[in-house]
Amino acid sequence: MTQPLHIPSLTPGSRVQDVFLLLEVDIRTQANGDPYTILTLGNSSGSIGTEPFWSERRDEIAGLRAGHVLQVIGEVITYRDRKQLKVASVRQVPKDSVDPAALLPSVGPVDRYWETLDGWRQEIGKPRLRKVVDLFYQEDAFRQRYEQCPGAIRGHHAAIGGLLKHTTEVAAIGRTVARACGADQELVLAGVLLHDIGKLETYRWDGLLEYSERGRLLGHIILGVQMLERRLNEEPEPPCTELERDILIHLMVSHHGRLEFGSPVTPMTLEAEVLHWADNASAKTASVADALRDDGSFPDGLVSLPQWTLDRRRVFRGTSDWGA
Repeated sequence: MTQPLHIPSLTPGSRVQDVFLLLEVDIRTQANGDPYTILTLGNSSGSIGTEPFWSERRDEIAGLRAGHVLQVIGEVITYRDRKQLKVASVRQVPKDSVDPAALLPSVGPVDRYWETLDGWRQEIGKPRLRKVVDLFYQEDAFRQRYEQCPGAIRGHHAAIGGLLKHTTEVAAIGRTVARACGADQELVLAGVLLHDIGKLETYRWDGLLEYSERGRLLGHIILGVQMLERRLNEEPEPPCTELERDILIHLMVSHHGRLEFGSPVTPMTLEAEVLHWADNASAKTASVADALRDDGSFPDGLVSLPQWTLDRRRVFRGTSDWGA
């Protein structure tokens, strides 16, 4: 398959003839009660919504659902200062006729993230701590899934490879903060490497970025703890003490920081507090960066529309060379 169309670069008047992944079928209702449908189309570069398919065109999209691969011909237009695609024709094509990696958002090559994380992992000098981390990070099957897994389904790091990128960011932030506040840097790093392992069982990325059934039922924190407990119990001899196991599990279950954000307990150790804020910093800065790149969020110039990933805050993208 040729290089996918770069959606963020599309401008009004651009002609489009390409293959897209159907991300969402949004059925809405007019004031008079008549329904209409908007499709959200995407590929590895981003997404774009279509203009409404009114009732007289419903036959053109009958049977389409999220996850279908579509051949679309159309033109980019604007409505209320947001880009959308005016579709001339749309048809479903077989999934096996395209490369799935070209249709899902991706962070790109991940070798640099592994090189950084593996380098830091090699610096862990506490034998039992290193052994627990290596139970996962020296296993090829785990690494293959980890480097593909998204960091989220929507929002920050919602892309193939997003989890590995997020982990590298959290590790970089956490190590720096730990050094500044006197926390155990090796323990913080171990917490970083373990805190989101449950996302491998929480998300699916074989068609769409979506939740697994277990992910919806239990969430990534519980699934991660189960993964750690299961792997530790498989060892002929315990790789760490019971207290050390509990300390690591505390890092995992408290990393969201607050009960209302999904953590069953709040941070009780210095290392848990560092991990929580490092995780939050990676998530929030990624969300701000994503918002700043989205031209459709800036209909009035330099100030964005409210961003749901940032608690409805707006972002500002004015800049200066500061006399440089």
